[in-house]
Parts: sequence; C-alpha cells; structure tokens
Amino acid sequence: MTVTQKTILRYPSLSVASAFEKEQALIHRVEQGELNEALLLWQPDAQTLVLPAGQKWPQTPELRRALSSLGWQVQSRRTGGAPVPQLPGVINVSYLTVWPNNTPYHIQTAYQYFCTILQSFFHQLGITTTVGDTPGSYCDGDYNLNIYGKKVVGTAQRILRLGAGTGDAKQTVMLAQACLLIDADCQHIVAPVSLCNQLCGYADRIEAEVHTPLAAHLDELPGTEQLFQLLTQAFVARPPLEVGKA
Repeated sequence: MTVTQKTILRYPSLSVASAFEKEQALIHRVEQGELNEALLLWQPDAQTLVLPAGQKWPQTPELRRALSSLGWQVQSRRTGGAPVPQLPGVINVSYLTVWPNNTPYHIQTAYQYFCTILQSFFHQLGITTTVGDTPGSYCDGDYNLNIYGKKVVGTAQRILRLGAGTGDAKQTVMLAQACLLIDADCQHIVAPVSLCNQLCGYADRIEAEVHTPLAAHLDELPGTEQLFQLLTQAFVARPPLEVGKA
C-alpha cells in the first residue's frame, strides 16, 4: 500500500467545530504514520468566539447568553491563550509537519519559520509585514504579523510527541496555526472579546484600531479560492527549515 505523505485541505465555508474535527483527524493520521505534512485552510461560516479550554475562560450560561445577544456562538479549543473571534472574512491556517529526526526543537525557530511562510503569502500581494507583538490586540503574542504596526495575523503553536520512545526518542510534530484578518470589521470582531474579558473578570483592554484587515491594503481583494491558492503556493515554495537555532 502506498502511504500518502502530504495533504492539503481547503474549505471556503466551514463551522468552527467541524474545522477542529478535521484538524484532529489530520493529527491522528500523522500519529498513524500516514502523513508527515498537512495543510488545512478554512474560513468560518458563522460568528463564533473560540475560547481556550480550561478554568480561566469558563463558558458560563451568563457568558453564552451575552454573546448570543450579540449574534455570537461559543466554541473551545486546546490551543490559544485568549479568546479569538472567528467569522466569515477570516481565514485560518493549520500546518502540521514532522520535525527533522535527531534535531533539537526550538520554539523560536519554529515560529519564525511559520511566519516566514506567511510573510511570503503577503509578499505575493505586494504587502510587507513585520513579526512581533501588537499591544492592545486580542490574543496578543510575540509572533503576530503586522502591517504598519497593526495586527493582521495571529499565530499559535502546539507540539506533539509521537511514538513509543521517551524524551528525544519520540518524534516531534509541530502544529502551527494562524488566523488571518481578510475582510472583517475590526470594531465588530473585538466586541465579543471585550465582553468575554469583562464577564470573566479580566481588565485587558482590546483596541479595534490596532488591528487591520488585508482588504484595507488592496485596491481589489482576491476571492477566497484565490487567497487559498496563494497560501498554498507559499507553503509549497517554502524555504528549507533551518534548525538548531535558539
């Protein structure tokens, strides 16, 4: 039997719950040795606030009612440190790759590698991005992509250790995720995050003006399928992974 080593899945309209199920199915295929690389591209079909699983962000009836009154569903996921709004006009990337054998894993190298691929997507559209934090943005991190200092992409990362060995004997798999603001109203998308912070007792101030959608920087925004194709090209043409850097 021929083993499929790579796969690319693209969904222009998909529920958040279904997207997470498809991501988990890809992880399972990697665990079973069917894949060593996978790319999942998807766009949400409905307004959904995604909360990290755990006690820090409890999905109380009060929170669900308040978000529902604003037209937002609620969904949880294992990765991410803070609430993330998902809705049509946002494109998500999940990238699974097996880390090279006998090579130390470094989170900075992994993030920089992932961001370099994403930057090449924007370069195809004539847009220069920088990597860094964006104070005041939702789910802020050190590896956002910014346009003129405003956040257009948020990233997250999860490491899987596969195999029967222990420590370095196990296979390392990187799951890198990105959320791209394509054509979304920034005032609208921060509202449920601010509400969630308030009801969960956190004072973090989320500012709409520190975010920017891709559409604000193009005369004409390509369609979702064309954007998927450009993202696919960026990953297919990605540079070699330079490992061993701290």
